[in-house]
Amino acid sequence: MSVVLHLDTEAWREHLRSVAEQTPGLVPVAKGNGYGFGLERLAQEAALLGSDVLAVGTQQEIARVRAGGWQGDVVVLTPWSPADGPEVLHDQKVVSTIGRLDDLEAARRENPTARVVVEVMTSMRRHGLPVEDLPKVSQRLGELGLEGWTIHLPMVAADRLGEARALSAAALAAVRTPLWLSHLTEQEYATLAGEVSVVTRLRVGTRLWLGAPATRRTTARVLDVHPVRRGERIGYWQRRMPSDGWVVVVAGGTANGIALEAPTAAATLRQRVLAVATGSMEAAGLALGPYTIAGKKRFFVEPPHMQSSLVFLPGACSIAIGDEVPVELRLTTATVDRIDG
Repeated sequence: MSVVLHLDTEAWREHLRSVAEQTPGLVPVAKGNGYGFGLERLAQEAALLGSDVLAVGTQQEIARVRAGGWQGDVVVLTPWSPADGPEVLHDQKVVSTIGRLDDLEAARRENPTARVVVEVMTSMRRHGLPVEDLPKVSQRLGELGLEGWTIHLPMVAADRLGEARALSAAALAAVRTPLWLSHLTEQEYATLAGEVSVVTRLRVGTRLWLGAPATRRTTARVLDVHPVRRGERIGYWQRRMPSDGWVVVVAGGTANGIALEAPTAAATLRQRVLAVATGSMEAAGLALGPYTIAGKKRFFVEPPHMQSSLVFLPGACSIAIGDEVPVELRLTTATVDRIDG
């Protein structure tokens, strides 16, 4: 079994340095599966960039980035609640996000000197205090170490900079403290940073770690190849083959994040048409896989297995056991067997 991420490390690091140089106040984000690289690897790369703080998604990820050698501050993006326990509030290298007034008071009771950022509700409608509650924060802080306001913006919006400006103004009118932002372009961030008279930080994940696709490629090993005849039944689900050809068994399956479904992000008419077309093929028992063989993406014979997949190659055989074929992975959900680089 082998699904491999091949990385041109020096070119990738040059991209990371470029983003860091163009983003004063950069806060690298290392969460989930580490954008395909692993949390420990991202912690090492953030340290090489000279970052002073690293953002993680959950409390449980703190140990992972520290295992990677991270020694600086960590900000946890998922808001803290009493159900999470008090331990993290006593770690003076951790900055906890607070998204509710009641939780702000609970954090103060657990540790009056805990370090926190308070989240402002945006049009994301995920976490945070509504604008009308922002003035109440100063009354409930006590000795808490308020590190700033955090504003998590949508990735697509008609006037994202306008929303950032309005929410920043409301937050700073309540308490003048640094602003922590996300999902602004470099230009939007530079514009806003130049308009406010407080320290600004920009959290960046996808654009930082995955913003240079030419620096990487992913491949899967061919594990087996079998000739099949039209009408022959094969696989777990004994589906009939549409024509003579070959069943290619390739490394990678659901355990690697291959062909896992998620709600579509289609927003334009063209994207919706493509989504409908893809759905129609799947309804007919045809699902195009992420594996490229002989220059074309090939159809799955059936849903991927845990660690391997069956794909159909019509016509003459142009592949051999042990070959490495390109596989297109969504690295935010993928788990590779090995990283070369």
